[in-house]
Amino acid sequence: MRQQEWSPGSWRERPVEQQPDWPDEAALDRALKQLSGLPPLVFAGEARQLTDALAAVQGGRAFLLQAGDCAESFHEFSADQIRDKLKVILQMAVVLTYGSGVPTVKLGRIAGQFAKPRSADTERIGGVDLPSFRGHIVNDDAPDLASRTPDPERLVAAYHQAASTLNLLRAFTKGGFADLGQVHTWNQEFVSTSNEGQRYDAIAAEIERAMRFMRACGIDLEREARLHQVDFWTSHEALLLGYEEALTRRDSLTGDWYDCSAHLLWIGERTRQPDGAHLEFLSGVANPVACKLGPTVTPDEAVEICETLNPNRIPGRLTLITRMGAEKVADVLPSVVGAVEATGHPVAWVCDPMHGNTFVSPSGRKTRHLDHVLNEIQAFFAVHRSLGTWPGGVHVELTGDDVTECLGGAEEIFEDQLQNNYTTACDPRLNARQSLDLAFRVAELLRA
Repeated sequence: MRQQEWSPGSWRERPVEQQPDWPDEAALDRALKQLSGLPPLVFAGEARQLTDALAAVQGGRAFLLQAGDCAESFHEFSADQIRDKLKVILQMAVVLTYGSGVPTVKLGRIAGQFAKPRSADTERIGGVDLPSFRGHIVNDDAPDLASRTPDPERLVAAYHQAASTLNLLRAFTKGGFADLGQVHTWNQEFVSTSNEGQRYDAIAAEIERAMRFMRACGIDLEREARLHQVDFWTSHEALLLGYEEALTRRDSLTGDWYDCSAHLLWIGERTRQPDGAHLEFLSGVANPVACKLGPTVTPDEAVEICETLNPNRIPGRLTLITRMGAEKVADVLPSVVGAVEATGHPVAWVCDPMHGNTFVSPSGRKTRHLDHVLNEIQAFFAVHRSLGTWPGGVHVELTGDDVTECLGGAEEIFEDQLQNNYTTACDPRLNARQSLDLAFRVAELLRA
């Protein structure tokens, strides 16, 4: 980070992509001013703790599971949905930790993942050109002009929903729900009757047996906080820079600037321009940050991103999330990893196997096939194994709901079943069964 020559608003001097066309600038200014006076959603100390955890990932001593919704919804927001999403992530983390023998850092795409980049400013629906849906923090997905017109009041609504979500997450992760003694109760009904759920129950039974053994040996498990609560951090794409700027605060202890909208912020493939506003903004906040790298990235571009976002080479500061597509990983990733590693930049390498493997089904729905997702993860591991580097984590879009949005899985979803429960606001997500299937496969790769 380069805070001496940086300010939260310095991004405004750079070219900026993927910002909504707000029709009322005065209303936007009022909303941003209101946000700037609200309490922080997360705290600087928490962000520093995540940096330390990601330093362990970068050093090969931990594995990152970053998971959650494609885009959070104003319409589908309840305690049960938050709990069920957390359940799936906790289950996956147990499988990964038990299978690999290294700690799993749990990072949610949650409590702020409302905005989505789009390939075009407009889309044609029913013969009418409408503004593209950019996530509920900007507009609504209903196909009419009033709903699609960007509304700055949604920025404030997103803040309050994020605050409510964080409050519940903290209660769940620190108040007993995440207790390892509850490992069996995290199995949702529709998962517990599946092959993945039964396989998970076998691991849960072994964990409970190990805990009984430790108690029998006289070990006081009640005093070990790590068995009864978990650290769970939040992240989202730092897309709407006005919103991020309004929630940026100077830490009273260190004097550093922190974006207090989430613990970690990332830059997407569409907004990583070297001279762009998004790199400029994240270069100055002291949070851990990440950048997504698609199949067009060059080794020189990857090194330049490292120099911009982490010039002081702080371990845990920078994560690079590769999203190449299963068929392109072997061709693109080795030279990128090799170039970055040759510079000595401390980077946590993470695989996003979702975004490079999206396609449109014959029925016209966007989908992904679990086999393609797993193929990209396997290719990612193979590259790192060949280079002697650590495959530090996975970044996946999932939900705790029993959706039918991605094809495949142990209990296979076929193309004609997509319509059964396709509810995503944007991109297709793995359901709980598919998520557990993925976790078992990744654990096997880690063991290897």
